[in-house]
Amino acid sequence: VILQVQLTKRADPNELKVIFQKYASVVDKDGERYMTPSDFVQKYLGLHTQLHYNPKTVQLLAGVADTTKDGLISFQEFLAFESVLCVPDALFIVAFQLFDKTGTGCVSFENVRDIFSQTTVHHHIPFNWNCEFIHLHFGNDRKKSLSDRSYQCRRKYRHTTGATAVYPIDLVKTRMQNQRSTGSFVGELMYKNSFDCAKKVLRYEGVFGFYRGLLPQLIGVAPEKAIKLTVNDFMRDKFTTKEDTIPLAAEILAGGCAGGSQVIFTNPLEIVKIRLQVAGEITTGPRVSALSVVRDLGFFGLYKGAKACFLRDIPFSAIYFPVYAHTKASMADEDGRVGPLQLLTAGAIAGIPAASLVTPADVIKTRLQVAARAGQTTYSGVIDCFRKILNEEGFRALWKGAGGIHTHTHTTLISLVTSILTHRPAGSEPTPKSRISELPPVSSEHVGGYHLAAATFAGVENKFGLHLPKFKSSGVTAIHSETPKEQDGAS
Repeated sequence: VILQVQLTKRADPNELKVIFQKYASVVDKDGERYMTPSDFVQKYLGLHTQLHYNPKTVQLLAGVADTTKDGLISFQEFLAFESVLCVPDALFIVAFQLFDKTGTGCVSFENVRDIFSQTTVHHHIPFNWNCEFIHLHFGNDRKKSLSDRSYQCRRKYRHTTGATAVYPIDLVKTRMQNQRSTGSFVGELMYKNSFDCAKKVLRYEGVFGFYRGLLPQLIGVAPEKAIKLTVNDFMRDKFTTKEDTIPLAAEILAGGCAGGSQVIFTNPLEIVKIRLQVAGEITTGPRVSALSVVRDLGFFGLYKGAKACFLRDIPFSAIYFPVYAHTKASMADEDGRVGPLQLLTAGAIAGIPAASLVTPADVIKTRLQVAARAGQTTYSGVIDCFRKILNEEGFRALWKGAGGIHTHTHTTLISLVTSILTHRPAGSEPTPKSRISELPPVSSEHVGGYHLAAATFAGVENKFGLHLPKFKSSGVTAIHSETPKEQDGAS
């Protein structure tokens, strides 16, 4: 489901307007039309159309689109929900909006309890409302609330946690790439290989030595991913056909544009990071800090090595994004879902070869961005650096650090680390029978994001265990009977 959403193109608002007018059965005194929960969920989406359907379930599902929570869906809300269904995080946004019963962007403990209490799983296995999970997110007094902003912060926090976990690998890679293989620097080679480098960092600099230059990395990881993913999605959207397909050449172009777009932001942070990473090799002289690096380089100096950065990032992303998308699609189960192990595998298949192919550009970038020490060869640019490395150290020197892991394969490792850190305890996820096979056929009127509406709702049920009852039980009545707008329409 997630992969399909990434490939979904927005519908034409004029076409959506015609469809909305067709299904909206309520007209207020000003002539404005509105959809009822039944109009939206049953008549338009074709969900819960069985004879003894559960009206409360229909109202809960419609409430996801009904952001004003007045019991009716306006055209603006109908249009906005279609845009939600088109974004990569649609599954999570829809799940959040299901709990957000007040439309304020905040979810209270009472909201969560109310929704979970209505699920079929809770009826069989009651949830423990005094567990660690509740205390963590809502406090011991259950007075805290979750907001859509806190959700975004948690995602950003998980990315930085993953970047921190794999940062020592990046530091070792940088030092190996900067090590000269000839007598251009007096003395023996400092490191025999990556493992020897790691051992010496630990012995002489301690554990904290592995995290030199971490701050610029943490500052840059979230914006870098945001820029790259946004540009990739934007370009893919421009080349996606009405049949929701995209040519391979367009996928490669989109990935390349995404890689190139991040350089203007990441190059200054990378040069600061790299200079801090190698500073620990020299114990004499003034202490090197991020501020001192920025002061020494000046504004334009922060873009030193930018050409090499383009040579690395554009080919990497041009390879990585298409390969990752196709590999992930091939590994999806029948419900369109991909587990952490499959994501890790897809990331490795896409990332490791792509990173290896651009390692020469990464080595050149590192050499251009570090501060040359006394006796070391200096370089005037990309071509000069390439020639001198070949002449002085040989072809193999261009592949230094490839035995370790390239900076860009952090994406792969971060996916694994994040999945481990956010793993739910065994038994916490119910496994009722999937309802994907029970979805109604997609109608020609399910345009744009609405092409995936039914599958997204089913995905929310399966991924988060929010299986709402399909049938009306004895004594169950609808929450919403008649709203002020409906009364106006009837008068």
